[in-house]
Amino acid sequence: MRLLWLLALLMSFLEGVEVKIASYNVENLFDMNHDGNEYEEYIPNGSWGWTDEIYRTKLRNTATVIQGIGADIIGLQEIESETALKALKAQLKRQGLYYRYYVFARGKNSSVNTALLSRYPIQSAYKHPVSYSREYRDILEAKINIDGKPLHVFVNHWKSKSGPESMRILSAKRLLLRLNELTSDEPFVLVGDFNSHYEEYRTFLKSRRHNDTEGITGINHILRTIDNDGNPITYASLKNNGGYLYNLWYEISEEKRWSHQYKGRGEGLDNIIISPALADGQGIEYVRGSFKRYDPEYLFYKGKVYRWQQSRKHPKHHLGEGYSDHLPIYALFRM
Repeated sequence: MRLLWLLALLMSFLEGVEVKIASYNVENLFDMNHDGNEYEEYIPNGSWGWTDEIYRTKLRNTATVIQGIGADIIGLQEIESETALKALKAQLKRQGLYYRYYVFARGKNSSVNTALLSRYPIQSAYKHPVSYSREYRDILEAKINIDGKPLHVFVNHWKSKSGPESMRILSAKRLLLRLNELTSDEPFVLVGDFNSHYEEYRTFLKSRRHNDTEGITGINHILRTIDNDGNPITYASLKNNGGYLYNLWYEISEEKRWSHQYKGRGEGLDNIIISPALADGQGIEYVRGSFKRYDPEYLFYKGKVYRWQQSRKHPKHHLGEGYSDHLPIYALFRM
């Protein structure tokens, strides 16, 4: 028995530390403080019934999903405040998942913001303003210590499809400006709700409302997840080309490449994108084939994503049911 235990321990050591990184748009986690930036339906004790009881239900439901993912590092979108983030962190601890480290990025006059929870130490954190307009959310960067090795994680929440592609390109350019400051051997992961399909360069071409950039997209052209001939970057081509990035959606079957639904159609708006340094055979590496969409049955209702439920009948109110209009995604990385 002792020999088997020693062999198992040796195999674990040889395989190295494994880290799960996830991204989740939680859909409007607001606190109970009235700051003046709330959406109408989330004004505390307002006409929509955003009460402490409903707030606690939203916290529990959100924590249940995050607990199910079991990520070591998770980027979050649509968190109103640091107060809401700390309440979520406390709820997760009550449910058995403790994140010692966290960082929150609040933009000026922004209603919802980005955040990150981590079981590994955060060495430093920055927020990168895209614009001083409240139309744009800051990009959050966290430099995380993975057993002595640094990993940069960028949490994004780009402008929604209510705006044209030029607005998302502005976010992409701000992100690229920071990425270009990193050396080629510094690994980074881009996560979040980019409000951009992994093949946006194909899906938005016929949309006059979105295509105001003559076919150029932020996620594909600016971040270079496609090559100069318009072909998606593969894991193999990432290893051979330093200037490109790899979108992990290509790791799973095409019918599952979506995390959000719009008018019944699936969209891959949430993305995890990796740098060449995570596929060079040194230090921290992406575990090829490990990318997954977190999609247990309870996150669906009548064939649709079981989003947070609100009654549109008079009086409009929260029902205290559901989770989010986005599905989480995650991937594994190994030393």
